[in-house]
Order: sequence, then structure tokens, then C-alpha cells
Amino acid sequence: MDLVLTPARFVVAAALAALTAQACAAGNAAAGQDVFAEHCAECHSAKDGKHKKGPSLFATLGRPAASLPGFANYSAALKASGKTWTPDALDAYLTNPKTAVPGGTMKYDGLADAKARADLIAYLATLK
Repeated sequence: MDLVLTPARFVVAAALAALTAQACAAGNAAAGQDVFAEHCAECHSAKDGKHKKGPSLFATLGRPAASLPGFANYSAALKASGKTWTPDALDAYLTNPKTAVPGGTMKYDGLADAKARADLIAYLATLK
């Protein structure tokens, strides 16, 4: 696959980025709480300092990845990713964690539904 960024690919990438940002802005936090319960709550808590198999997702937005004190099981790949959990970074990660962070250890295949992701991100934004 040719990974050269041609003008046409740039336009497509910019359009997709705009749609992602728009989807995040359009998220419904109440619906996102249901998405969290169905897709995330088995392994993650929404409470500050309460960890499960995965780290608490309290105050995730704006935080550097793999930086939560008190959680020691981050993968080396996530620690080295340099990511900050912006809405766009979360959207990409939730779409396909294994593509967003190759070598990561989250045991989740991803959430294909863009509206559900936007709702989930809107819910995570309320956890402060």
C-alpha cells in the first residue's frame, strides 16, 4: 500500500477529521453512559481511583495515555505512544485499539458505531 499523502488523500483525511470532531461534539452523554455500561464497565470504572482489569476512566479527557497514578498494568506500547486522550485520539482508539496502539494489551476489538463512540466520549467528558 502506498502511504504517500497526495492532495486527494489530504482532502479525504481532512474531511474525516472534521466528521470525527463533529461526531464528538454531537455526542449524547446520557446515551454514552449506556455505551460505557455495555462496552467498558466490565474492565473499567468511571470512579476516581477505582481500577479494575483496566484503569479508571475518570478524568480521561486531556490526560496523557498511561499516566494514571495507581494503575501499574499499562502496556509498554501505550506508555511509549505519546498520546494524549483528546476526543480525536479517543475516537481512533475506540474504533480499533490494536491499530491505534500496535502492541497494546487492551482486550477489545473496537466500537464500529461512530454515534456510539461520540456518545461514549461525551460521557467520558462528564467524568471530572
